[in-house]
Amino acid sequence: MSTAGGLRDRLPRLTVMKLGLTLGYWAAGNDASSIDLALLADELDYSVVWAAEAYGSDAVTVLSWIGARTSRIDVGSAVLQIPARTPANVAMTAATLDVLTHGRFRLGLGVSGPQVSEGWHGVRFDHPLGRTREYVEIVRMALERKKVSIAGEFFTLPLPDGPGKALAMTIGPVQQPVPIYLAAIGPKNLELCGEIADGWHAIFFSPEHGAESVSHIRAGREKSGRSLLGFDIVPSVPVVINDDIQAAADALRANAALYIGGMGSREKNFYNQLAVRMGFDQAAAQVQDLFLSGQYREAAAAVPFDFIDQTALIGPVDRITDRLHRYAEAGVTTLAIAPTAEHLDQRKDIVRQMNTAVLAAGLAG
Repeated sequence: MSTAGGLRDRLPRLTVMKLGLTLGYWAAGNDASSIDLALLADELDYSVVWAAEAYGSDAVTVLSWIGARTSRIDVGSAVLQIPARTPANVAMTAATLDVLTHGRFRLGLGVSGPQVSEGWHGVRFDHPLGRTREYVEIVRMALERKKVSIAGEFFTLPLPDGPGKALAMTIGPVQQPVPIYLAAIGPKNLELCGEIADGWHAIFFSPEHGAESVSHIRAGREKSGRSLLGFDIVPSVPVVINDDIQAAADALRANAALYIGGMGSREKNFYNQLAVRMGFDQAAAQVQDLFLSGQYREAAAAVPFDFIDQTALIGPVDRITDRLHRYAEAGVTTLAIAPTAEHLDQRKDIVRQMNTAVLAAGLAG
């Protein structure tokens, strides 16, 4: 039996958590599925749809397509890779998408990881915090249509002793300002996110461990003289609706193993380090050992059920509805769901049922 009513009675009356949809990476043959899900989310008044990129499809083209087919839902990058584009180019892209969608664009940025940054883009993965700070400063400067001029540690604009001059962008976005989000995992990166960004993209967010992460965000906000009010905390949360909870968890094991075991090297894997901070140190080491030795099925089987249960919404709808309150209480302002099922109709059903669940939980605005 659902306890949503009892939990709702104990929550502040003004507690609101918006719904978002995350499409993840655009895969071959997945085009119809993604656009259909985005159109449905638009109809159901979801707040935002996010698209990602790694070393396949780019997020900008996907968001342009979705933006042209929708009318109300915001479109956001989760995330554009900082090593892939100059900050001025990102500002041009953000302004253009914002104009074309009539003010519905959200700019998510991230440094990616050392393997992609150095192996795919040829950009050294060094000093990510300082580079991100300067990058965001230039993007904001350009979006405000100021003449872009900076003599930083990582970026110098215009270049000295040459024909270049400080330029201001010829167009401006509809929104002032365009909201900027950062993907952040480690404590220092979280603090930077709170200090210079308008929102945080979280992955493998656990409401049980969220307080520590949010405390770093809060510290960054305080450093810039602001509170958490108005700051958007957006975890990407896989959703599997299935009365068999173990089967629901099994559907997410391979993806969790990929991140914990294979996203990065043995020495530098941010997701593995996150699992360790959550208390899964022995399991994180085992998953990584198995994955890096090519034992992918065994690595997936070694992912603890509790890790999946803490970082995803799995099981019957009533169970998921009850758990929504934990996210709201942990400070989540926009829950970006990743519907996980084999068929499109099943994924669309998850989008509908999650909309109903937020309403039933009393968290809809």
